[in-house]
Amino acid sequence: MIQPGSTLGILGGGQLGQMFTLAARRMGYEVILLAPETGCPASDYASEHICADYLDSEALDYLGRHCAAITTEFENIPAEALSQLAANTLVRPGAHAVWTAQDRIREKTFLRRKGFSTAPFAVVRSRTELEAGIMRVELPAILKSSQFGYDGKGQARVSTPEEAFAAWQQMDCQPCVLESLVKLDTEISVILGRGMDGKMACFPVTENLHKKGILDLSIVPARVDNETQLLALEIAQRIATQLEYVGVMTVEFFLSDGRLLVNEIAPRPHNSGHYTIDACANSQFDLQVRAICGLPLGSTELLSPAVMVNLLGDLWGNKGAMPDWSPLMGDPHIKLHLYGKREARSGRKMGHFTCVHKDPVQAFDCANQARTKLGLTPNGATPAAGDQYQPTQQAVGR
Repeated sequence: MIQPGSTLGILGGGQLGQMFTLAARRMGYEVILLAPETGCPASDYASEHICADYLDSEALDYLGRHCAAITTEFENIPAEALSQLAANTLVRPGAHAVWTAQDRIREKTFLRRKGFSTAPFAVVRSRTELEAGIMRVELPAILKSSQFGYDGKGQARVSTPEEAFAAWQQMDCQPCVLESLVKLDTEISVILGRGMDGKMACFPVTENLHKKGILDLSIVPARVDNETQLLALEIAQRIATQLEYVGVMTVEFFLSDGRLLVNEIAPRPHNSGHYTIDACANSQFDLQVRAICGLPLGSTELLSPAVMVNLLGDLWGNKGAMPDWSPLMGDPHIKLHLYGKREARSGRKMGHFTCVHKDPVQAFDCANQARTKLGLTPNGATPAAGDQYQPTQQAVGR
């Protein structure tokens, strides 16, 4: 076990790195941050910020020599950087797991090879493969770049072969996945922690609503039946085991015509798990610290139903003026989290707020009422009074 007082390292300085750093510092650890950006959200709280490229050999050598364990904030960290670090210290999750999840072709090929259900897809590395993919995958479909796509970026909906070729050219003919557009009942996610000993702890299944490809709000417990929740938890744990994963991992699912399809693996904490900071016995970032330090994972019990709402840069307006937060500050059920980003841009995640309430219907109503006061439109149908959906959790140590 890596005890408090030791130094941990993290690659990436955004809001996920900030929240990890806050959790680690609260638990008594020092944190060294490696990120190429100055003034990033995590740098305000890290013990030290190495401002360098992720492949800077000297920076990586320094980080590896001074940290007892190192983790990542996001999946686009070069796997070769993780391999170099692993020569000097513990790196969790390992380079191979991150390498698999950071590329859609590798990720979906892994899932298919291991027997996990996904939407039908075809690999596109050339015009010939795109032509063959159009024949195999029913249009309309989604063309997704193999790497560096997030929040709807690097994706295009295509309805005809002509649109598919045009979209591929707009993506500079880079490797892509052509994925069938499935009928979507809802989207859910499972966030779990897995230790070196293989023991796992899962947070409750979360229901996610999106706008323009960006997560808009998350609802927990998810409004899906108990059988679906149990299956999602089981699949996520099987994936983590197959990847020999250590750390916090997220699995996103499509629920389509009653079937669970794996959408993506995120080898890190996730936007849909921010509610855990305010509504669970331990947050996903507490679990991340515990997992990489070899500590017992702790409880993931949901203490209160919650709805988390993302706050994007659009709310700041063209002049970047700070919004009036008084409608949120005046509600005792709302917790506001701002990430300290210097510049507000359209679509950029600037913060979130979480509504916690013992009644899930009231938590949902609270979130939409707060949105309206901020000038945002409501999202999603209000749960029917008397909905009996309850969180289903797997015991730690399964």
